[in-house]
Amino acid sequence: MIIKNGLVYQEDKKFVKRDLYLEHGRIVEKPYSTAKEEIVDAEGLLVLPGLIDVHSHGAVGCDFSDGSLEGLRKILAYEYAHGITSYCPTSMTLEKDALYELFEGMRCWQDGRGMSRVQGLHMEGPFLDMAKRGAHRKECILAPDVDFFRKCNQACGKRIRIVTLAPGGMSGNGSRKEGGDFSGQWAVLDVIERLCRETVVSLGHTCADYDTAKAALAAGASHITHLFNAMMPFDHREPGLIGAAAEDVNCMAELICDGVHVHESMVRAAFKLFPGRIVLISDSMRATGMGDGIYDLGGQMVEVKGPKATLTDGRLAGSVTNLYDCMCQAVKFGIPMEEAIAAATMNPARSIGIYNEVGSLSPGKHGDVLLADRELKLLKVI
Repeated sequence: MIIKNGLVYQEDKKFVKRDLYLEHGRIVEKPYSTAKEEIVDAEGLLVLPGLIDVHSHGAVGCDFSDGSLEGLRKILAYEYAHGITSYCPTSMTLEKDALYELFEGMRCWQDGRGMSRVQGLHMEGPFLDMAKRGAHRKECILAPDVDFFRKCNQACGKRIRIVTLAPGGMSGNGSRKEGGDFSGQWAVLDVIERLCRETVVSLGHTCADYDTAKAALAAGASHITHLFNAMMPFDHREPGLIGAAAEDVNCMAELICDGVHVHESMVRAAFKLFPGRIVLISDSMRATGMGDGIYDLGGQMVEVKGPKATLTDGRLAGSVTNLYDCMCQAVKFGIPMEEAIAAATMNPARSIGIYNEVGSLSPGKHGDVLLADRELKLLKVI
């Protein structure tokens, strides 16, 4: 296939008018023969890499934590149709047996046509602080456990790309306390050092202060789960996880840009605090692509009204949007288009170690290509 005359997004974040060549599902310098090539005229259009969502629970009435492969296929078909060509299904906090079965069910997963490619799994729970659990079930939260992580990772064929954990708040009996007791800090640092050799360790759902977060990053954590949400605020005397992560040039930070979870001013601030290191995510739930109503999220009831989803006690739950819309929202909030695109393509690919395969339109990578107009209206997924 030849995509002609388009404005192709480059790795230096600039658009260059040129032709793009695809052969056998990969981007190539030039095809062996152009005699029978399909030609797509992209005159006046933006040619973008497929988007990569590393944190999403579900869509169109389905949730990864349901454990249904048919439901996952529906999610992936929805995501693909909206320009998300790579995807990390994300688990909620469930009972240990249920989590193990969920991951075991992915052992023999095979990607299909017309669906986002599963690039790995995101294990968001159960290693969280009780006080910052958000929409995760209180009774299922546990202290970080290398053995349980490895059991789950082995069960799914070592597909877990990210594990979210809280670097503080562990009690002596291995359960999580209310309010962030950091008595188990050093044990958790040992867990991080061990796990970061096997997966990306992301810090989140935590009451960690600056010093605790700094130590966790030094131990090998390199990712932040939904920046600003479910963590201590960025205060001038207590900068917390946000301050520690902003200073670490190797740390990438997820950001939900749905216009609900993070104020537009803080979206702009995040891109300045983490230059070149923001990873846009959707954190979408099963209500995405659906209407208002009552939905289940990890065993808890969530009410959706318009763009907002809340638990019965009023706490904010996941989003009801997709990553492409989040990228467009970032641009509406004043983020330069080139930076917003990078935050939905190159940055997530780098953050989970798949930039050699996806994330840009460079020769040798998968031919995940989007065509959009100058206002980012998605026109075609190739």
